[in-house]
Amino acid sequence: MAVRLTVSAEADVPAERLFSVMTDWPRHREWMVLTDARVTEGDGRGVGSRLSAFTGVGPVGFTDTMEITAFAAGSMVEVRHTGALVRGGGVFRVSPLPGGRSRVEWVEDLELPFGAVGRVGWVVARPVMAAALKVSLERLARLAARG
Repeated sequence: MAVRLTVSAEADVPAERLFSVMTDWPRHREWMVLTDARVTEGDGRGVGSRLSAFTGVGPVGFTDTMEITAFAAGSMVEVRHTGALVRGGGVFRVSPLPGGRSRVEWVEDLELPFGAVGRVGWVVARPVMAAALKVSLERLARLAARG
């Protein structure tokens, strides 16, 4: 079963700046809740590049591997999740707003693991995950504004 989760935030920086910080994968630890990301293949800014993100505390957590499937510099990056636990697609879209501001939207289309157990678990996990993603985007907006 596939589910969609969408969150967004606004930033007091131009879209190009926000996108640049967002796609600086090693900097994800500065804004993404409990997550370290790195490029494992390619340059991290083009189709076919591969990423690995560990979410957790200490050794307890999970690794989310991804492949970039679309990349529009300054405005959009799309990934396909390729790991054992996280499967499906995700996209970040950054758009300009008046006054030199911008908006980032994060959409995840996830394939739930564990069958019926996964569907029941999603009822609990969804609001927690949505809150964590929203906090992450707000942290990204503040980080991009700081420089």
